[in-house]
Amino acid sequence: MTSPMTVPVIDVQSNNFKELWPAMVLAIKTSSFIALDTELSGLGARKDLLAESIEDRYKAICHAARTRSILSLGIACYKKLDDKADTTYLVQVYNLTLLCTEEYIIEPQSVQFLVQHGFDFNKQYAQGIPHYKGNDKGGDAHGINMRSLYVELLRASKPLVVHNGLIDMVFLYQCFYAHLPEKLGTFTADLSQMFPSGVYDTKYATEYELRYTASYLEYAYKKCKLDNSRSIEGGGSGPRMFLEFCNYAGHMQNYVDYRPCIDQQSQQAPQNICVQFSAYGWCPNGSRCSMSHDTDLIIQQDERSREDKRKKRKRKKKQKAVQEEANAPVEKERCASPDSKRANVEDMEQEEKRQDQEGTGTGTGPPVPQPVSGAEAADKNPPNTTAGEENRNSVSESKPDTSDGPHSATLTPETGDGTKDRKLEGGTHRAGFDAFMTGYIFAFASCLAAKPEESNPESWVPGCANKLYLSGKSVPLHVAKSTFSKSSKAHVRKMDFVWGKSGRENQNGGHSVK
Repeated sequence: MTSPMTVPVIDVQSNNFKELWPAMVLAIKTSSFIALDTELSGLGARKDLLAESIEDRYKAICHAARTRSILSLGIACYKKLDDKADTTYLVQVYNLTLLCTEEYIIEPQSVQFLVQHGFDFNKQYAQGIPHYKGNDKGGDAHGINMRSLYVELLRASKPLVVHNGLIDMVFLYQCFYAHLPEKLGTFTADLSQMFPSGVYDTKYATEYELRYTASYLEYAYKKCKLDNSRSIEGGGSGPRMFLEFCNYAGHMQNYVDYRPCIDQQSQQAPQNICVQFSAYGWCPNGSRCSMSHDTDLIIQQDERSREDKRKKRKRKKKQKAVQEEANAPVEKERCASPDSKRANVEDMEQEEKRQDQEGTGTGTGPPVPQPVSGAEAADKNPPNTTAGEENRNSVSESKPDTSDGPHSATLTPETGDGTKDRKLEGGTHRAGFDAFMTGYIFAFASCLAAKPEESNPESWVPGCANKLYLSGKSVPLHVAKSTFSKSSKAHVRKMDFVWGKSGRENQNGGHSVK
């Protein structure tokens, strides 16, 4: 069993934003890829977000982005350390608390859910970093503010990683970049130029590359940790990944929320696991559910189930060989991909419509607040996860490199034994830690996808480049500029500012859509 690790998440508010600005910009510029996550004030009617027409879905998300706002933004910068024998990343995680200066809708269910998971609205209104939506106003884009930070993100030209991230991308565009274009084709054309190194969706990667039984964020993250831990403990030549963190000294410790990631200790299977939570990562009964929502135990059960199916197929194969002479057909066990537990999206949509019409989750109580993360809400944020459950970890202990850390703070090795008595904020649903989990999934998937014969060490996950997951659809949304779409005028003006006119022309000339 590997040692536990502690993930330091730096809390950024208006009172330390300028102080931390140089460190954040340097972390972004020196990273290999950047993972993002958002917490939102609401999403509107969920059934509109699952409309059959993708164009209608986009319009519904645009309406939500124009009338609601981002409450917090998580940024996880992963820097690959080339001087290490194994795949090793130096990780820096930031959790930015934001406050929109314009009017926006706050949905009661969203407030209830976020409060239950430790979000501090008092801190948001007192210390949230101010920002406004839509196009730039005057010279605001030149100052130390959220729009300038987003510009630095674009100028870094790093791969951008999200989890079920169409909603994230739309909200980020409206809140920090420019007014959203009316058509989806224009929006994807803009994105393809804004992020020339590619946009990657870890929900798509989990389903179509890793092919895990479930693909909600916490499940995918813990399954990746478990697989990576087994690879490390096995000592073979297979892909394995290590993480290193900065140790923040002095007054910087006051800004850090230490997230302990503890190994799963119990191997005992529970008597009853919530099937709904097991498949989707959320349960309509929430904390009232009498069955287990422990993701570690769910993964253990899924692995036992897969092993049982493998043995059953093996037995059937032997039976077929024995009965071949009598020509007795034996029905083969059909193995769904990745597993028969995979959600039937059409049934899920029908169930959601029924619940909308009834006005109650399961008829046993008032409506349960849905998660409001920028990715598919019910996917990323199971509403009944305790702090211990979300942060169990089976990755090897972190080993920061004190000579190569890009952070301006003093760097010393993170031993994991000096943080027990430091502050641990309540709640588990944090944009910063969600961004860290998203980046971890992508880093591990990249390790598995890497081919020794390839000369480019940063090929990442080629099959997932510029593909955003679409719930209920068999194909993703491609982030590309087609011959039938043009970039929006607001985007063209913005890119002239980001790159300078000549720089933008050079960028467009050298850009190829994967």
